[in-house]
Amino acid sequence: MKHTRIVVNHYGGPEELQALEEECPEPKNGEVRVRVLAAGVSLPDVMMREGVHPETPSLPFTPGWDLVGVVKRLGGGVSGFEPGQIVAALPINGAYAEFVCLPQRELVPVPSGLDAAEAVSLVLNYITAYQMLHRSGKVRSGQRVLIHGAAGGVGTALLQLGRLAGLKMYGTCSSRGASAVSDLGGIPIDYQQLDFVKEIQRLTGEGVDVVFDGIGGAHIWRSRKALRRGGRVVAYGITSTLRGGRLASGRSGGRHRFRSIAVFGLYIAGGWLLPGRKRVVPYSIQWLKRLKPAVFRQDLIALFDLQQQQKIKPLVAQRFPLAEARQAHELLGKGGVTGKIVLVSNGPSLQSGAV
Repeated sequence: MKHTRIVVNHYGGPEELQALEEECPEPKNGEVRVRVLAAGVSLPDVMMREGVHPETPSLPFTPGWDLVGVVKRLGGGVSGFEPGQIVAALPINGAYAEFVCLPQRELVPVPSGLDAAEAVSLVLNYITAYQMLHRSGKVRSGQRVLIHGAAGGVGTALLQLGRLAGLKMYGTCSSRGASAVSDLGGIPIDYQQLDFVKEIQRLTGEGVDVVFDGIGGAHIWRSRKALRRGGRVVAYGITSTLRGGRLASGRSGGRHRFRSIAVFGLYIAGGWLLPGRKRVVPYSIQWLKRLKPAVFRQDLIALFDLQQQQKIKPLVAQRFPLAEARQAHELLGKGGVTGKIVLVSNGPSLQSGAV
């Protein structure tokens, strides 16, 4: 049986995403073959395509950090799963495909009745937001937080979960995203028109307790200025390396996984050494998952429960067929996207329960 997956043969722009038709993969011992119903499209995918994310694989590779799919075949020695069951996973790469084979330990059961595109948003975006809020930021009800990119995938997750936690929230966004930020309980700050540091000082008088910064680089230092004494910046990304979905340097085509990490480390160290007790705390979903896989599973199950109770509802910006992965990357690269972009299969929906 043939299937399609998206392959990157050269680091570079969206045009490097090519569809490849090949034989469907067979599960090895301990693996499960999953038909992908929904795969998330995220800025880490874009950075891997450009060759600058720390997790960038060697060429050729298939992008795709997160997926929701249906179990189709079990490899030898697999127990606890059965064909037709809906599962989620964070493989970090490989999700842009019709079928994937994953180790059994990577799969988390998904409750029935959830929309696949909404459910996949929890696997990367909402886990990131949930763990930054409660495990890195250690937020408490009544605290003030600033969320950069508040209308994006992680930003809208932070807003929804922050509202549940009783936080006072401010969010930087473009004018297009302002209404979404307001609807989710945040006070929008148009970063194109306003200096967010001055605006936070004007609105709060002393600064915020926590800033969530996925931009990285020198932006971390500006985020630190928006803190009150004793506050912390939770730094979780290096998207400052991108401009319009391409490398800001204009030098694409290579694999430079650690170039931005050294700069990232300097800002973290500086936050601890300089006076004012304003700390910079790094967050990495992949490293926390590797070090504490049980915590990742526990947090994802808790989020699925919140989704079932309709206490959170992920915003899906747009659904693209798998074959249109290039267009999905182009849209994300333009910026101003509200919520998460998702690649979906043409098969039956998760809501219908069909397989």
